[in-house]
Amino acid sequence: MVGDAIKRWRGRALAYFPERHLYIRSEGAVRALTLSAERQLLIATAIVGVALWLAVSTSAALVGLVTGVQGDPAANRLRASYERLIADRDARLNRALAQLDQHGNSIEALAQSTERRHEALAMLLTGAQGDPGLGKAITPASASAFVGRTPADGVAAVRADQDRLVAQAETYARSRAERLRLALRLAGLDPAALVRSQGAALGGPLIEAKSPQALAAVLGVDQDFAARIQHAASDLAVTQDLTREAQDLPLAAPTVGATQASGFGVRLDPFTGRAAFHPGLDFAGPMMTPIHATAPGIVSFTGVRNGYGDTVEIDHGRGLKTRYGHLAAIWVHVGDHVALGQRIAAMGSTGRSTGPHLHYEVWVDGRPQNPQRFLEAGDDVHQATE
Repeated sequence: MVGDAIKRWRGRALAYFPERHLYIRSEGAVRALTLSAERQLLIATAIVGVALWLAVSTSAALVGLVTGVQGDPAANRLRASYERLIADRDARLNRALAQLDQHGNSIEALAQSTERRHEALAMLLTGAQGDPGLGKAITPASASAFVGRTPADGVAAVRADQDRLVAQAETYARSRAERLRLALRLAGLDPAALVRSQGAALGGPLIEAKSPQALAAVLGVDQDFAARIQHAASDLAVTQDLTREAQDLPLAAPTVGATQASGFGVRLDPFTGRAAFHPGLDFAGPMMTPIHATAPGIVSFTGVRNGYGDTVEIDHGRGLKTRYGHLAAIWVHVGDHVALGQRIAAMGSTGRSTGPHLHYEVWVDGRPQNPQRFLEAGDDVHQATE
């Protein structure tokens, strides 16, 4: 009976102090900091016990004085003084209990806000899946950094680490997007036009929000944090789009191990000895050296072209075309879909040629361009995506 009564009393008491939990995520692990109901009840009980002890001892002294000196003006003044003291102690007790409850509520609210910031970061990282560089650039603090902290200090440390992570994401995304844009501009291409030509949409809900205020309301985070998340997500989306588009551009080398023998532009013709325009790059190497497609595309021509000998031409879309001349053998047919790096032919010396080499051209909208710019852009894109 007594045990049941104690359990019921304890249950009702604990109901006033619900257990609060604080969850801290780091490196895929979750660590819980708990402000238990028993701990809150223990603090409150200690405060109440001290107050009751003071009240009882003070009341006993007061009763003794009143009984012994009934009607004495000095005793009445002493009694009033003790009554004020008791009232003051009661007020302090009430304030302490109120502060305890308020502290618990504030910790819970802060923990919830921190959790929502984690969710926003998770959305950012989910949108950047498949980007190995981001994982290297954004490294959460070790869980040991939060061990031994009070709940309030632990939450503050987590929020500081969140601010650090989003700052790293902003810097990484902005730097990488700018490097990709620069590489494509060096090749004579318009990065914005490449993205628009494919109808690429820049992101999901993080970017579609019309303003940081709207995004903050959707995510339940502060406006500054929402704006930074949005900027990082936007730059990451641009980076991913440009990286994807770059994979379809002729930025790779057409052969491996060959020596570049002649450049793009005006040169002395090897047959006439007079200045003539050379619309591509020459790569010299052994007979039958493999020739590879420099980007995905569809074979649009195979056969003999005047001056080029046996030739392969590949249409890469967006007005881009590559031409491979002086071939000894051709291993593709018109209409074939070829992949980046696929072997399409072998180096030879057919046509107007002085020896085994590959004549390689890149055309944009019907005009020959300097293939060297595309090769250099390919190196820059590779560095930017590492």
